[in-house]
Amino acid sequence: MPMVDRLERLTDLVLVLLGDHRAKSLRQIAAEIPGYPPEGEARRQAFERDKRTLREEGIPLVAEPIDGPDQVGYRIRPEDYYLPDLGLTPEEQAALNLAVAGVHLGDPTGRDALWRLGLDAPAGRRPVADLPALPALPVLFQAVRNHAEASFSYRGDRRRVAPAQLRFRAGRWYLVAHDLDRQAARTFRVDRLDGPVTVGEAGSASLPDDFDADAALPETPWAVGDGAPVAVEVLVDPVAAPRAVHEVGEQSVRQRRPDGSVVLGLAVASEAAFRSWVLEYGERAEVLGPPEVRANLVRWLSAMAEPGPAARAGARGGR
Repeated sequence: MPMVDRLERLTDLVLVLLGDHRAKSLRQIAAEIPGYPPEGEARRQAFERDKRTLREEGIPLVAEPIDGPDQVGYRIRPEDYYLPDLGLTPEEQAALNLAVAGVHLGDPTGRDALWRLGLDAPAGRRPVADLPALPALPVLFQAVRNHAEASFSYRGDRRRVAPAQLRFRAGRWYLVAHDLDRQAARTFRVDRLDGPVTVGEAGSASLPDDFDADAALPETPWAVGDGAPVAVEVLVDPVAAPRAVHEVGEQSVRQRRPDGSVVLGLAVASEAAFRSWVLEYGERAEVLGPPEVRANLVRWLSAMAEPGPAARAGARGGR
């Protein structure tokens, strides 16, 4: 059967099971929805595949006992399917539309949520950000939501964790969790997980009372990276010093100079994220060391300042 026929059948199945408060038997469903094979095992297998597809997509199809020879019926309860009315003002609805149009998470899930809320979903607008969607993400979100134990392979080791939060930092997804075997807070880059994630039963994992997700994943994006953090010193002039100290915290101040400038000490694990931050200050900030970090920044700036091939060709033509 062509895929388009099955997609139409799945759509009809949702509409039929959502539109009646009574559970329907497979015999009734097949009579109302075109596309199912004639009565027999082929019909049963097709319906089982459809049920599995709907449930994998988060549509809560439930089975209930019914009168008659079929004994089992199926329906989709509206209270399970529809999102509750959030009572949004027109301005809030517009803001929500803008957020969904501006940020894509690898699939149209945001638009689906708007439709379930009864709001117009934006179409054809160019996103300003496209966040990476990873196979492990929906599984981990489920584990966080259900307070369920999650296990996976990470850099060659099998890890069992109580998930706390998923966060997006510096272009990467991170799982903040309590490692059940090491009895310590740990942060995992989701794209570094090896293979699938296994999730236990709801409520199978709990976080310690003193668990601090913010401490496990520092707020500064340059503190999260692949390698060990490097101690970097930055000199910020008197004009920009108050803003810089406010951003990184008083604990990062290594020296306050008489002219009002400050030397900040930062633990940098991601030079790309650190570079983005320090360049916001332009000439008001200078990387003092270590020499390799300073040299890397100078090299990057020099490369950006060089004209491209077309510009060089134009310059030669001008001469």
